[in-house]
Amino acid sequence: MKNLHKTMEKIIKGIYRHYKGNEYLVIGEATNSEDKEAQVLYRDLNTEKLWSRPKKMFLEEVETKEGKVSRFEFISEESEDSWENKYLRALADYQNLSRQTMKDKQEFVKFATADFLTDLLPIYDHLKLSVKGLSEKEQESAWAIGVKYVLKQFKELLSARGVEEIETIGKSFNHDTMEALEGEGEMIDKEIMPGYILHGKVIRPAKVTVKKNQGDEKNE
Repeated sequence: MKNLHKTMEKIIKGIYRHYKGNEYLVIGEATNSEDKEAQVLYRDLNTEKLWSRPKKMFLEEVETKEGKVSRFEFISEESEDSWENKYLRALADYQNLSRQTMKDKQEFVKFATADFLTDLLPIYDHLKLSVKGLSEKEQESAWAIGVKYVLKQFKELLSARGVEEIETIGKSFNHDTMEALEGEGEMIDKEIMPGYILHGKVIRPAKVTVKKNQGDEKNE
């Protein structure tokens, strides 16, 4: 096996021992961009440092006290179970696990407040209803203006936390975000209870009544 690499036109990837004793993992061959000379790329198994050497020099023999020996002696071919492959697979698994863990943490943070919001949103809805039911004159009272300001802050806070109110008025019925309590058709008639989405996920569907659009009624 000592002289196997001497006759190789293509360097075999694997473990080589330098005549001075160090072992290296040959990664492959490359071509020098300046003089087009063939190079061998290899890594020191002790320091992980990368090296390159002209292929001709890599394969040549050198004079020692014991006579001529190969500069690099081929030891073993790289296999699927080599420490290098095991290390790379373990590193890839670790990186995948880290990415998944980070993604899970981000998802947890995004939706951890869902239960709290479920309890909080009815208060927001009641405040909106209390203002909506006021007369024009009552809308101008200090109390109503104060409630409107609180509602504005409430809406901005919810929006900053990724909460969106599901639009219903003037919209077609959406089975994914709405729940029809009564009626027939695909057009929203009334909104009975607002619905909300948290980071793209429905945490409470909008409760509505539906009706047929005018075109459908004429065709009947």
